[in-house]
Amino acid sequence: MDQLLPQLVNGLVLGLLLFLIAAGFSLIFGLMDVINLAHGSFLLFGGYVGLTVIRSTGNFWLAVAVVPLVTGAVGLAIEVTVLRRTYTRGHLIQVLLTLGLALIAADLMRWNWGAYVESVDAPAALAGLVDFGGVFQVPLYRLAIIGFGLLLAGAMWVVLERTRLGAIVRAGVQDREMVAALGIDIDKVVAGVFALGTALAGLSGLLAAPVTSLYPGLDFDFLILALVVVVVGGMGSLKGAFWGALLVGMTDVLGKAYFPEFSLFAIFLIMAIVLLVRPQGLFGTREAT
Repeated sequence: MDQLLPQLVNGLVLGLLLFLIAAGFSLIFGLMDVINLAHGSFLLFGGYVGLTVIRSTGNFWLAVAVVPLVTGAVGLAIEVTVLRRTYTRGHLIQVLLTLGLALIAADLMRWNWGAYVESVDAPAALAGLVDFGGVFQVPLYRLAIIGFGLLLAGAMWVVLERTRLGAIVRAGVQDREMVAALGIDIDKVVAGVFALGTALAGLSGLLAAPVTSLYPGLDFDFLILALVVVVVGGMGSLKGAFWGALLVGMTDVLGKAYFPEFSLFAIFLIMAIVLLVRPQGLFGTREAT
């Protein structure tokens, strides 16, 4: 029990970090019908941009403000100049293109920041441990990630479910052509969602850095987990991204802690079961035939 409680906290931390990257990934796929295998690259890029800002200024909070702006701007530029040309050319072209972009980005980041493991310190205000009655201790920074992740998830839910913009995005996920027929500039909505998704991915890379460190390959590690989250939760569903991320995060952490030989198998077993029982995902919508 002494080890279980800290592992549950670690599972929450990983789950909410996965939510930040999977929420954008899911909405991008649902709205744009684009399989973006370069999404994980924005996570690592955001971590490295944050590392550069922190080393230059010594201010972690400035990095929190800068990273989403930079990664969102880069994502917007890629959507407008590159991805927009592939929307009518099928998923194979998109997969090949975004995989190529991911490999190019990995080499560029390795060239610029090196191939070493880079550690990022948590901000001084969130350093230290929180003691839970002498039973176990949890780093304050990890508790802050949990709180921030839950707050952001709530804010995203309010925007998507209670605002006109959210209604347009949800309608675009269900029927993009109909939204365009109503006179709404769907291209601007798509660009905005893509920029938001990449900004969230970059932010998750910065927030994960004090927990996981930064290293080449972190982008693909998180991308694989994000893909599982989207499949389990359902394409285009914020609720699915949230609960799917928590399920995958808990499974990954607890599996590595208690059954390290089968931890990866357990994640894909969950995905296989969901696909067999509910192919559209736990909260996805079945397409009309």
